[in-house]
Amino acid sequence: MRIGHGYDVHRLTEGRKLILGGTEIPYEKGLLGHSDADVLTHAVMDALLGACGLQDIGTHFPDTDAAYKGADSLKLLSEVGRMLREAGYRVENIDATILCQRPKLRPFISAMQSNLARVLELEPGQVNIKATTEEGLGFTGEGLGIAAHAVCLLEKADLR
Repeated sequence: MRIGHGYDVHRLTEGRKLILGGTEIPYEKGLLGHSDADVLTHAVMDALLGACGLQDIGTHFPDTDAAYKGADSLKLLSEVGRMLREAGYRVENIDATILCQRPKLRPFISAMQSNLARVLELEPGQVNIKATTEEGLGFTGEGLGIAAHAVCLLEKADLR
């Protein structure tokens, strides 16, 4: 078994869609980034890659590569899932926390979980997502950005 941890953060800005876990969240701002800037999916990808020693998303999907400009992070997550399977691992579970003062995310959590589970070919119960505010503290609490942490447990697939 292998454990991985991922973290990502992006600045909120006007003129962009807010995408978290592949779900578009109605809000006046979105996250700034080379791809769709989906901090939740990026944190999950880094946790998965790290758990099996495949470095990080910047190595596989660099922001210097025009091919990933505006990329759908769920498509990148699908590629990470393929890499894990090729390396002989399967995901046991993922647990993630989004740090976000506004907007309120509770109505969208189920859709985010479903999206991540579907793309990784997991049961919905294998993906858990939580959201919390930071009580007005720090850059996320001040509404300047959104961050996400993710942990995962991988198991070496039985190749018999």
